[in-house]
Amino acid sequence: MSLRNIAIIAHVDHGKTTLVDQLFRQSGTFRDNQRVEERAMDSNDLEKERGITILAKPTSIDWNGTRINIVDTPGHADFGGEVERILSMVDGVILLVDSSEGAMPQTKFVTGKALALGLRPIVVVNKVDRPDERIQEVLDEVFDLFVTLEATDEQLDFPVLYASGRNGYASEDPSRREGTLEPLFQKIVDHVPPPALDQEAPFSFLVTLLDRDNFLGRILTGRVQSGVVKVNQPIHALDADGHVIETGRASKIMSFRGLDRVPVEEARAGDIISLAGLTVATVANTIADPQVTTPIKAQPIDPPTLSMRFAVNDSPMAGREGSKVTSRMIRDRLMREAESNVAIKVTEAADKDSFEVAGRGELQLGVLIETMRREGFELGISRPRVLFGKDENGNKTEPYETVVIDVDDEFSSTVVDKMNQRKAELTDMRPSGGGKTRITFSAPSRGLIGYHGEFLSDTRGTGIMNRLFEKYGPHKGNIEGRKNGVLISNGAGEAVAYALGPLEERGVLMVGVGETLYEGMIIGQNAKPEDLEVNPMKSKALTNFRASGKDDSIRLTPPWKMTLEQAIAYIDDDEMVEVTPKTIRLRKRYLDPNERKRMSRAKAA
Repeated sequence: MSLRNIAIIAHVDHGKTTLVDQLFRQSGTFRDNQRVEERAMDSNDLEKERGITILAKPTSIDWNGTRINIVDTPGHADFGGEVERILSMVDGVILLVDSSEGAMPQTKFVTGKALALGLRPIVVVNKVDRPDERIQEVLDEVFDLFVTLEATDEQLDFPVLYASGRNGYASEDPSRREGTLEPLFQKIVDHVPPPALDQEAPFSFLVTLLDRDNFLGRILTGRVQSGVVKVNQPIHALDADGHVIETGRASKIMSFRGLDRVPVEEARAGDIISLAGLTVATVANTIADPQVTTPIKAQPIDPPTLSMRFAVNDSPMAGREGSKVTSRMIRDRLMREAESNVAIKVTEAADKDSFEVAGRGELQLGVLIETMRREGFELGISRPRVLFGKDENGNKTEPYETVVIDVDDEFSSTVVDKMNQRKAELTDMRPSGGGKTRITFSAPSRGLIGYHGEFLSDTRGTGIMNRLFEKYGPHKGNIEGRKNGVLISNGAGEAVAYALGPLEERGVLMVGVGETLYEGMIIGQNAKPEDLEVNPMKSKALTNFRASGKDDSIRLTPPWKMTLEQAIAYIDDDEMVEVTPKTIRLRKRYLDPNERKRMSRAKAA
């Protein structure tokens, strides 16, 4: 059977996973009466809830005697590490572009990586049935993008298809609004070259994805670069320097068939497979026949730009809701994550009770925290901070991001003003049709932490913001942070309606009646810039005097309940988020008010 290996790359929400659903259906991978969930490739719980792809996943379909291995990739910049690795497994890419939004920042990022590897793209303009489509302008944008990314003449001569992934048709005619995906299948077979690899050489295989199975142990996924591997064949693992880190046997070889991994007896050069039998080998290692001593060169991964402190939960309510609370458990889990996710770096602090976790962005680290809390972990999370660098003259540098904002015309001045306050530079501003403006900024990452929630409020929820790491540039100096102080509980107990009523006049409450509080816990946002210690547990004194029905009339506004990402973005440098499987609480790092005063005096000195 002839073979084609392709990756589908696109910006977030441009329709990759929906298109793969239709490729499955029209290739006969699913039975006609088979019940399949929408976006079948998004198998992770968080992927289903958020409607985004987080993990890169291979699959395969058979079409007219050709096996097409497809890798579905994440579209969000924070998960770019997933995309960078898997591009070494494929021989061609399908670049999916929305017919209205056009080439967005993440499109640029991944396409640049693919073109640098010499992969030839097939451009698919998706969602051509949108009422606000602008197909020709979008094609011009894609061509300009390829030129900017220094594509070769061969890569610039790309084929174009016009499709609707949801409705399941593709065509070379931009005016067609019906049909099947047959033209796309044919274009993949005709345009993407079969793997040009040596089947006679000794077996070698580069690990690009790591998974775990309760029965098989470590499952290493990648593409066979040369030779043939058979079940129970002796193999060894090499690190990047060519040192042997483990020897063993290929106890199980699995190939992808649709959504399933199917055991096979052997695999040949070009096949994308999963391999079990090794216990130490990890991502970027080379698995090979014992006679092979030279490792396969792995793709370099862009460095992390943001870090957070993951600490043992030391609040008075620690251990009540989670089952995994010790530093050893947290350390083992983080090290396991860093092993399979090459874009994350973990370093242990000197006190052994906290860990510095560096990644690509708030969303990537937020997904890791959410995954851990669902596994039963309790954590204390610090405010994100950017990772600074130094230039050749020893001057301090910081990460900058390209920020592309699509916003209604009426809100554009507000957005520009807020971004200026965050030391962002306006690089482009143009109307994008339909009463909207597209504004592009170059902004320090530091200034963008916590801005997304404010941005949604400023644009009444209609604005779309896309961010992408741009460069390390000169340090921009002090950037103003949160303007409001917080309301801090001055004791432990349960919140009482009689006490919360008057506190509503002081600001916005984050707790409701009956919630258990502790000293140093943040219970609301102060309307003024300074922090304020309050007593939310105060009850009415018992006297002989009663005003009929007066105590029944306390009406409280529903409390402001933050999501995990909102809480992480909201906190200040001297605050933490307490994360447990059931609750997200905000607190001061030092719970004792005297300790807080002492630390602030020491900081000021």
